[in-house]
Amino acid sequence: MLTVDFTRFPLAAGDRVLDLGCGAGRHAFECYRRGAQVIALDRNGEEIREVARWFAAMREAGEAPAGASALAMEGDALHLPFPDESFDVVIISEVMEHIPEDKAVLAEMVRVLRPGGRIAVTVPRYGPEKICWALSDAYHEVEGGHIRIYKGDQLLDRMREAGLKPYGTHHAHGLHAPYWWIKCAVGVDDDQALPVKLYHKLLVWDIMKKPLATRLAEQVLNPVVGKSFVAYATKPRLPEQAVRAGGSGETEEVAPSGGPVGGAGGTGAERAK
Repeated sequence: MLTVDFTRFPLAAGDRVLDLGCGAGRHAFECYRRGAQVIALDRNGEEIREVARWFAAMREAGEAPAGASALAMEGDALHLPFPDESFDVVIISEVMEHIPEDKAVLAEMVRVLRPGGRIAVTVPRYGPEKICWALSDAYHEVEGGHIRIYKGDQLLDRMREAGLKPYGTHHAHGLHAPYWWIKCAVGVDDDQALPVKLYHKLLVWDIMKKPLATRLAEQVLNPVVGKSFVAYATKPRLPEQAVRAGGSGETEEVAPSGGPVGGAGGTGAERAK
């Protein structure tokens, strides 16, 4: 289940990719399949060992093209063990809401991203997340849980302050927001409640089979109750770099609605992975 939309966030074979806070590795695996040189980093050693096992299995099964590479490593997002401008692409999905020093994490990501490189940031969307917090303290008041709820404008402002240029946004996982509302209403740890079990079966069916009915339903629900807010940005080149590259290649900056900044348009899961 991907939160980043790779039709909006193109990835080229050979791109050096950092999946920061990779968790179970879903985005890292997709980047590997697309021929990238991937590093999946997380502070959770158990998850990193599992991601490494999956990378090995993918290599053995021939799921990654020639030239692709993948490494899983344990590390700290606030002190990345990489030189400046090491990556073409950085992905951080459903992580920022867990970290008190979110501005410091953004600064580290910008440091290791090359000029002209791209970054994808995903966080729980304000409206659906606010409902979860209202229904259940246990949803977020746990060790390592969510410590803030971002509004779209707030996240984009922080990205700009870090030196990034946002170029696109959207919402994802519209089918998943009601599932978490149900869990919060009956108890987040109660997976045996009938409404939870039935909705979970629906989500598994959707993920495994991708039926047209649920795909269309999610397209309709995403703008309204999509659980994740996704923002894409570039790290601008310096003027002399842009000249050497024949132009910056950057696209128009957009507001959280997905429309251009200043134009018409509306305003704009770790646990939901």
